[in-house]
Amino acid sequence: MQTNFTLAQLADPAIAEAESIVRGCVHCGFCTATCPTFVLLGDELDSPRGRIYMIKETLEQDRPASAELTLHIDRCLSCLSCMTTCPSGVHYMHLVDHARAHIDKTYKRPWADRWLRRVLGLILPYPRRFRLALLGAAAGKPLFQALDWALRAWPGMPRPGPTDAGPWARLRALYALAPSRFKARSALDRPCVIPAEGERRGRVALMTGCAQPVLAPEINEATARLLSRLGFEVVIAKGAGCCGALVHHMGWEQSAHAMAKANIAAWIGECDGDGLDAVIISASGCGTSVKDYGFMLRGDSEWADKARRISGLTRDISEFLAERELPPPVVEQGLKVAYHSACSMQHGQQIREQPKALLRQAGFEVADVPEGHLCCGSAGTYNILQPGIAGRLGARKVANIESTAPDVVATGNIGCMTQIACGTELPVVHTVELLDWATGGPKPGALDQ
Repeated sequence: MQTNFTLAQLADPAIAEAESIVRGCVHCGFCTATCPTFVLLGDELDSPRGRIYMIKETLEQDRPASAELTLHIDRCLSCLSCMTTCPSGVHYMHLVDHARAHIDKTYKRPWADRWLRRVLGLILPYPRRFRLALLGAAAGKPLFQALDWALRAWPGMPRPGPTDAGPWARLRALYALAPSRFKARSALDRPCVIPAEGERRGRVALMTGCAQPVLAPEINEATARLLSRLGFEVVIAKGAGCCGALVHHMGWEQSAHAMAKANIAAWIGECDGDGLDAVIISASGCGTSVKDYGFMLRGDSEWADKARRISGLTRDISEFLAERELPPPVVEQGLKVAYHSACSMQHGQQIREQPKALLRQAGFEVADVPEGHLCCGSAGTYNILQPGIAGRLGARKVANIESTAPDVVATGNIGCMTQIACGTELPVVHTVELLDWATGGPKPGALDQ
C-alpha cells in the first residue's frame, strides 16, 4: 500500500513502524474472509483492510482520531485471525495497538464510555480490587435483574440492536459475566516455591495473572501440580502481576509498560538468582502479550534487552508440555473433548496442534470445532464494551461447539472459558486441568457440576 508520510513524521520511531506495516498491505482482501466483525457486519470499515486505510489516513494527515475511526477500531477484537490469513505478513497487531494509543491520546470519548473504561482499567488488573468488585456485583445483581426485566417489559424501551454497545447493554453484560459462586483464594496467590517431585529437571516461573486467580484459581493450581509432577520446581515470583494486555488494548501505553516492567523485573530477578528455564503462562491472552514485551519496550534502553530476554523465555503451558514427555495417563475417562482454540493461542502465538495432541496423548477423544478460526467474542473486555457483537459471536461459537456433541469443552484462555460458559450447559475447563487429572491430579470440579 502506498504511503505519503513526511520525513519529519518518519523520524518518530512509532510512526516509522506503523508506516512499514501499512506498506506491507497489498489490498488482497484475504483478511476479510476470516475477520469476525466483517463476517457478521459485512462493512469494509469493520475489516482489517478497511481499518488499515483509516489508520493510514489519520496518521498521514497527523490529525486527531475521529469518532468514525474510534468506532471501527473499538469493534476490532484484536483476534489476529487476519494475521494468520494474510499472505503478505502484515503485522496488524502492532498497527492496531498504535491506533488504540492514538485514540486514547487524541479523542475524547463520551463520559459513560470514559467512566466504564476507567473502572475496568483500575479494577480488573488487580485481584484484590476485582474480588471486591465481584462481591459488590453479587449483592446488586438481584436488584439489577429486576430492573432490567421491568425495562425490557416496558413497550417504550428500545430493543437491543446487533451492534448494541450502549451503557445499559454494557451494564447487562457486566452482570451476566459476574460469577454466581466465588472461589476460595489459592496458596499460589502469593509468592512461593513449589518443589519438584522426584529428581529436579528444571526451574520455571509461573505467571498467575490477574483475573484468572479470582475466577478460576484451579487453573494455576493444576498447572503447578503438573509441572511439579514432571520434575520442575515452580516459582511464583514476588512482584509479578497483570501482564498489561487489558490496559494495553485500551490504549493506555504508560500503564501497560509499567505492568510489563514489573513482571520483567520479577522474572529477571529469578533468572539471575536460582535461574529459570522458562516463564510459563496458562492464559494464552497473557502469553501473547508477554511474548511481545521485546517489541513493546524496544525503544527503552534500560528495559529493551531484559524484555527480549523474558519474551524469549515465555512459553504457553501446552507449548512447554509438548516439548517434553507427558506422563502416561492413570485415569480412564473416555470423554469426548471439544477443543476451542483461543485466538491468542492459534493466531497470536501460532500454537494450534500441540494442545489437541496432548489431550489425545492423555486419552481423550478430541473434536475439532467448526469455524474454529472465528473468535468467541470474549477478547479481554470486548464482551463488556461491545456486548452486541460479542453476544452474536458467542452464540455462534457455542452452536458450533455443541454441534460436535462433546462431553466437555476445553480451551487455554480464561476469557474464552467465561464467555463460552455463559452460553452452554456443557462443562468448560482449561486444557491443563484435563491433563493434570489424566496424569494423577484431582478431577476438574466443573465435571461434577
